[in-house]
Amino acid sequence: MELSSLNELDFNESGEWPLGVKVAAIALLCILVWAGGYYYIIKDKEVALASAEKKEETLKKTLEVKYAKAVNLEAYKKQMEEMKVVFSSMLKQLPRKSEVADLLIDISSSGLVNGLEFQLFKPGGERPIDFYAELPIQMKVTGTFHQFGEFVSAVASLPRIVTMHNLTLTPLGTKSDKMTMDITAKTYRYFDEQ
Repeated sequence: MELSSLNELDFNESGEWPLGVKVAAIALLCILVWAGGYYYIIKDKEVALASAEKKEETLKKTLEVKYAKAVNLEAYKKQMEEMKVVFSSMLKQLPRKSEVADLLIDISSSGLVNGLEFQLFKPGGERPIDFYAELPIQMKVTGTFHQFGEFVSAVASLPRIVTMHNLTLTPLGTKSDKMTMDITAKTYRYFDEQ
């Protein structure tokens, strides 16, 4: 069959077409039906399937995390109770507003007992942070290295929390074993009155 005879084919008489043309027409029709079905039906479903598979993975990971927490729920509750007790005991180590003056006296007397000479003892203003306030105390003291160590140890053994910051040691002279220590002590006050 020649190509020019394909133009003469009548769709109303497709039953009389030659066998090769019938097979080619059926194959072309099947390809068009398959391509149309893929484009209009399957393609969107593949995108939805990929999205659902990603969501499934995310949900599986979330389930594993929540399952691990659920399995250990009693241990978490027990740990939370222990943390509340520890936190409560730590809060008791923070001075109340009425105890700050006594704490300042304790810090300065710790220095004097250890033989230090105070050149500066300046409590700073209260700075609120979350549920507590920070109270800085700038100090400049003169003494020996061992006196400084005993002073810091004495402050650390106070019943209230006091931390030391910005420590600077400066020797007074080449013939003296005395030094000057600039330090900022910080204590913290819990906002219990509010």
